[in-house]
Amino acid sequence: MISKDGRLTSLLFPTVPVTRAADAAKSGAGFVYLDPLDPLKVIGVRSSFMKQCMVRGQIVLPKEVGYATGEIAEVISDTEIRLSREFITTGKGGASDVKATAKVLAACEEANNAEKQGLVYKVLPHVDQHEVYSAVFRRLNGNGAIGIFPEGGSHDRPDLLPLKAGVSVMALGAMSANANLNIKLVPVGLSYFHPHKFRSRAVVEFGAPIVVPRDLVEKYEKGGSQKREACGKLLEMVHDGLKAVTIRTPDFNTLMVIQAGRRLYKTPGQHWTLGQVVELNKRFIEAYLVYQNEPRIIALRHKITAYNRRLRDLGLRDHQVERATSPRRLRNAALLLYRTGLLLAWSVLALPGVVTHAPIFIPAKIVSKIKAKGAFALLLILDVPNNVFPDRLCASPEALAASTVKLEGRDILATWKVLFSVGATPLLYTLYAIVASVIAYKKNAPPVILHWMPVWIFVGMPFLAMSSLKFGEAGMDVFK
Repeated sequence: MISKDGRLTSLLFPTVPVTRAADAAKSGAGFVYLDPLDPLKVIGVRSSFMKQCMVRGQIVLPKEVGYATGEIAEVISDTEIRLSREFITTGKGGASDVKATAKVLAACEEANNAEKQGLVYKVLPHVDQHEVYSAVFRRLNGNGAIGIFPEGGSHDRPDLLPLKAGVSVMALGAMSANANLNIKLVPVGLSYFHPHKFRSRAVVEFGAPIVVPRDLVEKYEKGGSQKREACGKLLEMVHDGLKAVTIRTPDFNTLMVIQAGRRLYKTPGQHWTLGQVVELNKRFIEAYLVYQNEPRIIALRHKITAYNRRLRDLGLRDHQVERATSPRRLRNAALLLYRTGLLLAWSVLALPGVVTHAPIFIPAKIVSKIKAKGAFALLLILDVPNNVFPDRLCASPEALAASTVKLEGRDILATWKVLFSVGATPLLYTLYAIVASVIAYKKNAPPVILHWMPVWIFVGMPFLAMSSLKFGEAGMDVFK
């Protein structure tokens, strides 16, 4: 696996720790603008290029110019640097060589007209990834496998992020170094249903292996523009492979319409597996994108949107509609009584674990929301193409406004819940062990109980937590 920091995950499986330049990004002093006569010359106003910038580092411009990025070729003075090539932005489908010079010049002119001194910017240092690639090459040469998440950041968008070039550099570089090596890239898609919830369901789908063409390896070995072209073409192949195993829609509203249409398509008595649900979603999306401008499809979308809005206003789920409109009142009343009793039973069984672990559950929820308010841009976890099935908004406007890839920021909430729980659980169990030992000592408990009390606490509490989760999940199903 490729991870941001392999020290923790290497305890579970071998990892290759990766340092990202973006993690060391710093706000640049002053402002910058692009020389209109030279697209490679960046001029600073009250800047400190000699102190903040370095050769082969990067300068990143703000959101209004698509986070245009330029690699620094020379630091001339505190107010002047030269780029190795023109500013670029990340293009659609993983292409990363879209020139942004015209957009940057227009933004600089607009800032000048608004009597601003230029554009704000960030400075990224150059990070030598030689050790990372060496570790990957050794693994591949030993007939091993590498899991890499090419989007580069966690997100909850209904489409793929532009892919990073690392996966193509690793594959082509390994085959260039070893002519007898034949690498295959296997696309893997993860479709989450409620990713911010513990024990959420997910579907893992493996696509057809992608054989790396030898002609791309030959282009890669020539370097320069041909190397970039080879990496770009391989990224396009990877992108096409990932599209086949992920659920992608142009926007969130389309995803909601497709999911509602799929639920309405299901005939009474049918029970689909998660894989069948995901496959049907993909087929509906593919057909919708082809026929979305047809009058009948437009009318159907309006009807489904109105249906979703009506369900939301009534506080109902789609699967409840048929029973909610049933005229059999006595049967429904009996069912209500039965499920109320069942809910009470599950609640009683879940209560001990809920009470004892409330010092973790409640603060974890509060802390995750606080952290989400200050979250910025890409929070890197081991990131696969995340095709999320959200059911309500939950992240703060501050976190979402600061991010370029998040719709609701649920990955932030889930990450901080896990981090807080990992740290708080041992502390809580230690506190329980101390309290239980003190009580046993004051009650003059036998030595065997007194000596083994901490062990019983640390062994018993996880079982109590899991039982409360299982009983609680069953109770929530009945409650819904």
